[in-house]
Amino acid sequence: AVIDYSSPNVAKSFGVGHLRSTIIGQALYNIYRFRGWKVVGINHLGDWGTQYGKLIYQIQKEGADPRKLSVRELEELYVRFHEEAENDPSLEEEGRKWFAKLEKGDEEARSIWKACKEKSLEEFESIYEELGVSIDHEIGESFYEDRLSAVIEEVKRAGIVKESEGALIVEFEDMPPAMLLKSDGSTTYLTRDLAAVRYRLFEFSPDLMIYEVGADQTLHLRQLFSIARRMNWKEDVEFFHVAHGMFRLPAGKFSTRKGRTIHLREVLEEAEARAMRIMEDVQELSPEEKRESARIIGIGAVKYNDLKRHYKRDVVFDWDQMVNLKGDSGPYLQYTCVRCRSILEKGKDHSAELEGGLNEEERAVARELVRFKETVEAAERSFSPNIIAEYAYRLAREYNLLYEKHPILGDNKRMAITESVLVILSGCLSLLGISLPRKM
Repeated sequence: AVIDYSSPNVAKSFGVGHLRSTIIGQALYNIYRFRGWKVVGINHLGDWGTQYGKLIYQIQKEGADPRKLSVRELEELYVRFHEEAENDPSLEEEGRKWFAKLEKGDEEARSIWKACKEKSLEEFESIYEELGVSIDHEIGESFYEDRLSAVIEEVKRAGIVKESEGALIVEFEDMPPAMLLKSDGSTTYLTRDLAAVRYRLFEFSPDLMIYEVGADQTLHLRQLFSIARRMNWKEDVEFFHVAHGMFRLPAGKFSTRKGRTIHLREVLEEAEARAMRIMEDVQELSPEEKRESARIIGIGAVKYNDLKRHYKRDVVFDWDQMVNLKGDSGPYLQYTCVRCRSILEKGKDHSAELEGGLNEEERAVARELVRFKETVEAAERSFSPNIIAEYAYRLAREYNLLYEKHPILGDNKRMAITESVLVILSGCLSLLGISLPRKM
């Protein structure tokens, strides 16, 4: 299985809008690998296209040195371009001209683009490290630059394109036409995605290709998959679009062009600060250990708040919802694991054996424990990590009811149940990409 996920845009801060693709994609990667698939994860960086022509134009206009600009400042330049273009539409053409120069290898355009990309990659790597995300291959759109002409020629030979007002398009029976080549000779997002499909099919020979991309790209990906199937590059490959809903502000969709976005770094810092409040009373930890635990708890809260929902659902951005530390939340599951581990450490001299009959609460936990395998299989079949999140919450809830009603320490049967809960629940969190703190 080849899984395309995260895919942030160069020269733009890692916004909360990219969080869903990143953590849902990583969870799918973990689930498929756990189920025995050979998995290849690809980060398809948005590092090519007309938007970089716009950015280069604005950098040139303001006389800025891209090597000295932060990613946030690059983003502000992009926003200013669109603010000015609203009053002067001719600037859009300037942006297209600069991208055409970039595609043709103009030295100045290439130098600015390279500096913007290097600055962005530094920030992305920092974010991935903090999130505990590791993607096998980082292959941006620009990687396919020298493969585009060959792909276009191949599509022409297949007879599935036609010329329209100087552009090269593909027509479909059930969809609007798609453009592979603009009238000025420059490529499109679709051209580069098609080159990426071809590369992945021949490089990795997958049985399944999963695209974890927002629902607003549904038409684009339907067109892409249709063209790829008509090209018949590889038989019996399945394409699936995990079309996640959007993170939305109460006022509407996030938009870098309008400067209406929330940076992921701010979310993680806020989550950590809120998690720190529940660590203040933990006496066994040093200040440094408390901060590290708060970081793990905060990131777990942010991830679980997303992963507990079916990927198709939109998520309205709300600070309190985002970093909720109570109820059906990441910290609740983490705390249950820490509780189990603490009990097992205290009772390490006792045997843990499941013998004799089960009372009502024990039976409720046991019923959930035996559903683990079918739960992971269901998540794999439906590309839905939320199935595992929902299961993990039910298991934690049933165990905590048992804990509240019956003593655990000294009871061999309940110690065995506690051990099993820790193994299964921590396994669920691992599949979701959520770590465990040492103490809570």
